[in-house]
Amino acid sequence: MLFTLVLRLLMFPLRIKQQKSTARMAAYQPMIQEIQKKYAKDQKRQQEEMMKMQQEYGYSPTAGCLPMVVNMVVLFGIIEVVYRPLTYILHIDDSLITAAATAGSIAKNYAQQSNIISAVLAGNSGVIGALGTPAVEMIKGFHVFWGNLNLVAMPTISFAGWQTLVFPVLSVLTMVGSQLVIQKTSGQQLQGSMKYTPWIMSAMFIFVGFTVPVGFSVYYTVSNLLMIVESLVARKIYDPEKMKQQIAEEIEEKRKAKKAKKQVTVKADNGEELKKDVTESELASLRLQRARELDAALYADERTAPLTEEERAAQQEEAKSRKKGKKNAPSKDDTETLLEQEKAESEKQHLDEE
Repeated sequence: MLFTLVLRLLMFPLRIKQQKSTARMAAYQPMIQEIQKKYAKDQKRQQEEMMKMQQEYGYSPTAGCLPMVVNMVVLFGIIEVVYRPLTYILHIDDSLITAAATAGSIAKNYAQQSNIISAVLAGNSGVIGALGTPAVEMIKGFHVFWGNLNLVAMPTISFAGWQTLVFPVLSVLTMVGSQLVIQKTSGQQLQGSMKYTPWIMSAMFIFVGFTVPVGFSVYYTVSNLLMIVESLVARKIYDPEKMKQQIAEEIEEKRKAKKAKKQVTVKADNGEELKKDVTESELASLRLQRARELDAALYADERTAPLTEEERAAQQEEAKSRKKGKKNAPSKDDTETLLEQEKAESEKQHLDEE
């Protein structure tokens, strides 16, 4: 119980954060529904608008998931410890546990270590001999009882084991109660199939409660009761309705600022500079257009657009000229003959001078 209390106290700041995130999500619901309705037939555009809304307004649909994730990690960790107390609490070697299970003909399943503890407490000589004196002393000194309730016992549907049935039932009832209180105090409105989530989780824990030692159900019952108190205290500190109204006002101010017009200087087609009133979205479009113009000027030599008719004609004319020049150029043999003639004339001129 002390562990559960300390854990809930440590998680209280996360609970407050979740309360704020829930209120923020509720305030964004009208905008989300508007986008879904407007682009119902265009899923791609709907996703783009949702991403745009997240960037512009700071909306995050996963912001309140951390407390739930931490809860699940802790929960599964506790289930593992309750299943295997000899390994994780008493640190008894696995080889001794296996030998004890073999000696006592104890099946290897989720209740194996609980059954070994029960066999030791019942004085089973085969199990005690396999474990050895140090391990047996640790098991006997291990506080597995809460009053008359054996925390490592498995719930059984019988008159003799009625005590083991109380806490599995209480764990489910308190879970349902905590879910209802959390929804009411946080202002959370579940939509569609999400309305049935608390009931599905409760049904799942009915199964879990009867397949783990009763110690888990005790922990979960106490944890649920503390969560109810935690939710009531969180509501006193941060009223979800007031938070929702405050966030809605912030969203409305951002929308007004987005629609408000600003005066900017733009250049007309004739090169004349003009003053123009534009909204935030229009200003973004103008900036994008200007960036494209600058890129086009910067990479003008790197042709990416199709050639115009004039450019294509000029390119063809240039190709013809190059081809014609190549055709009129002297061949290799003609070039050698000319060089020999020039050499002979040069030698003749030299002899005449002598």
